[in-house]
Amino acid sequence: MTFDSIKLLEIGAAIAALLVAIIGHEIMHGWIAYKYGDMTAKNSGRLSINPIVHIDLFGSILVPLMTYFIPMLLGAASGFLFGWAKPVPVNMQTVIRNGGYNGAMQVALGGIAYNLFLATVFSILLTTLHEPTTEDSLYYIFGFIFVLKMVLINVVLAVLNLLPIPGFDGAHFVSYLSLKFKIYKIAHFLAKAEPYGMIVIIIILITPLKIPLLVWPTQTILELLLTQG
Repeated sequence: MTFDSIKLLEIGAAIAALLVAIIGHEIMHGWIAYKYGDMTAKNSGRLSINPIVHIDLFGSILVPLMTYFIPMLLGAASGFLFGWAKPVPVNMQTVIRNGGYNGAMQVALGGIAYNLFLATVFSILLTTLHEPTTEDSLYYIFGFIFVLKMVLINVVLAVLNLLPIPGFDGAHFVSYLSLKFKIYKIAHFLAKAEPYGMIVIIIILITPLKIPLLVWPTQTILELLLTQG
């Protein structure tokens, strides 16, 4: 088996794992909102597991390819796979009316909980697999890489979304929490800063800030998951 064929398997498995992670993440927001009486996501067909209705051409395809390949072209050993699916529409007024701010916070954290659940399940599955060898089929090698990427990508997405970056899940949670305790200035600030959230993400990813904010928490969670046996 050639190096190029292994690399292609790795890329395919990574993209497949990313799509499972980001699409399920968005569906979970809509599903929890649905449990609180919000029919928006269901009526728009966004609770479907059909990936086509969730894929965003830019965030689900172009950005992952660019963030993976451009660093490699610049001499890095490997790229950082990053992307997103189309946000699932949610009517938070309905959620808050039926479930209060606690319900709204559950919607905000739903995608993160999904990612951590998947990372845990696939880390357990990983313990039942052996490292691929030249004797293994392409199917097994692809499956092993997919399971490994499912652990890594879901942990990274969970950590990234936990950060209180305007427009992302962590900031939404902080906003609803502040509204619950009537600290309106925090919610107002996060709402005004939301258009700049993606700029903050880019700054984190391309500067040393990613070490304490992303790399260290990710490594800590991975160590907890992968040393459970």
